[in-house]
Amino acid sequence: MKCEKLDVWKKSARLASNVYKEFRHCKDFGFKDQITRAALSIPSNIAEGMEKESLKEQVRFLDIAKGSAAEFATQTYIAMDIDYLDKKTGKNWIGQTDHILSMLTQLKKHLKNRNT
Repeated sequence: MKCEKLDVWKKSARLASNVYKEFRHCKDFGFKDQITRAALSIPSNIAEGMEKESLKEQVRFLDIAKGSAAEFATQTYIAMDIDYLDKKTGKNWIGQTDHILSMLTQLKKHLKNRNT
């Protein structure tokens, strides 16, 4: 898999694992399902995109990953607000998500520059 070499994939996969661990005992199954799916979607879309042949498809999946990251950040803010997640962990996740978003933007630029 091409994605395994990417730091952004590694970082987002690690974040998704931490989200699953943090919410494994959460009884609000709707919320738990939503936030874990959003977190899992980030590295999954990176992986799917990197296996596509065309630049257009690769960029499309990176954009989907960015959307999932924004969704995850929103849910993290809500989790902190309703006391499902402590502020320290939540702020750490938001920081990681911001970094992942930046890395995705840079990866998109790199792919586009490589193919021009």
